[in-house]
Amino acid sequence: MTSKLKPNQKAHPVDAALYHDDHARPVSRRDFIRQGFLGGTASLISGGVFSLFASPNTAMAALSSDVGSLAADINCSLGGLTGDAKVPFICFDLAGGANLAGSNVLVGGSGGQNDATISTAGYSKMGIPGDMVPGLDSTSFSLLNSSLNNDFINDDLGLQFHADSAMLMGILERVGTAIGNIDGCVIPARSDNDTGNNPHNPLYGIAMAGGKGSVVDLVGSRSSDSGGNSMAPADMINAEVRPTKVDRPSDVTGMVDVGELTAILNNPADVTAVMESMARITHKKLKLGTVNTGLTKDEVVKDLVRCGYLKAAELADRFAGREVDPTEDSNILNIFTPAELDTDGEFRKTASVMKMVLNGYSAGGCITMGGYDYHTGDRRTGENRDLRAGRCIGACLNYAAQLGKPLMIYVYSDGSVASNGMRDDTADSGSVLGGRGKGVWTGDNSSTACSYMLVYNPTAKPTTLVTPSIIGRQLGRFSADASVVTSSSPAANNVNLLVNTVLLNYMSLNGDIGQFASAFPTHGLGSAFDQYAAFGPIA
Repeated sequence: MTSKLKPNQKAHPVDAALYHDDHARPVSRRDFIRQGFLGGTASLISGGVFSLFASPNTAMAALSSDVGSLAADINCSLGGLTGDAKVPFICFDLAGGANLAGSNVLVGGSGGQNDATISTAGYSKMGIPGDMVPGLDSTSFSLLNSSLNNDFINDDLGLQFHADSAMLMGILERVGTAIGNIDGCVIPARSDNDTGNNPHNPLYGIAMAGGKGSVVDLVGSRSSDSGGNSMAPADMINAEVRPTKVDRPSDVTGMVDVGELTAILNNPADVTAVMESMARITHKKLKLGTVNTGLTKDEVVKDLVRCGYLKAAELADRFAGREVDPTEDSNILNIFTPAELDTDGEFRKTASVMKMVLNGYSAGGCITMGGYDYHTGDRRTGENRDLRAGRCIGACLNYAAQLGKPLMIYVYSDGSVASNGMRDDTADSGSVLGGRGKGVWTGDNSSTACSYMLVYNPTAKPTTLVTPSIIGRQLGRFSADASVVTSSSPAANNVNLLVNTVLLNYMSLNGDIGQFASAFPTHGLGSAFDQYAAFGPIA
């Protein structure tokens, strides 16, 4: 189509709520998030003190020996991770049905990202007009040899993006020195539109695959069972490792807070000594039965209380005098300015989750970003939300590089959108993107959906495996009309199997692919599951 956006088409600011005539009024928390009435945040709800300190690890030698003995008496494990840390994992849950395929990550036919199967009409459905089709001459619209002409193709991240992708712009703006050591894989896969009932969230699987944090195993920016907007697969949910809500710096500092002791005592050793004394006194009183727990006199409850105090002492030993506030972390301040952290909740949320995950306090984290149900009849709304998501993704990669840590990122959304071919030719205005001549988003369309993974390796570019199913950094394929071919991979039409494919790749990165079948005995990927691994092990 050659029709264009009306000159007076209203723009939607990046934090504005989205109203749709073809959608019912939002009634659930997920409805409010996907349409941007809530920014993917939640009120502060956490488990008790015991749920925050449940990782089984080795004891820290700096604690007094009698404290270690008290812990051993009640089988209470203390301490941080030593030597068996897995690759840190962060997933981005773009609530509402974001466009990921075509206008952001490139997709193709059976030959992978470079397979020019998709027709010009198919690209139009994915929001790409004929003169911006990747690999095509913008004048003659004829196919060109990709080795001679890469119009509208960008491979700075290994995984190919459309060169005018707003999400790519955001990533490259914040990625820093991580560039060059990143690669990825795209998975064409359908999921239902506008619902949190897709079991997209892989966090519980990260714990099942051996991921453990030194403070909590999992964190998520929502206080939901999954830690995100989308559900977790039902057979993976384990209440013992339910993600702890983290979406602001105070959530991070609160996990290792020892109250006003740090303000009164300047020496971290003194803080530890006080906490140890509290643990000894409580242990003795419980043993004598003089403390009323408010529950029962059962020894299990007593042991839980004892263990909570012992873990508090151990945490004080590890964190008193140590900077845990994301807003005071110099590496994070190299990525986000203090003003950005003060004014943008999505940046604060990202800073908090990446602080937890990349410092080893948590093995995995989920960042939910709301307002991605952006089929608003223009293109600007979606572009600016994609741009901010990209900035947050790039920030995580940059922070990993500054810490010298590997990182796996997984990006998904509930459903997708499509364009009718009308163009939005509004120009950029300062830091706010215009429509840039691309197709407006006019409705939900799950057939154009995909998810993608990015992996950063601090020592070298990640190794991509040559397997029967991963072709051209793509698992599965699209048809000529830009629809997911649902038979092209186990993940293409089954969100549970999409999650299992992501977890397979997580275990492959950690060198644990041989344990995948035992960790996930009902994985559904068949006996030759290793063909769906896009990456080899990284350090």
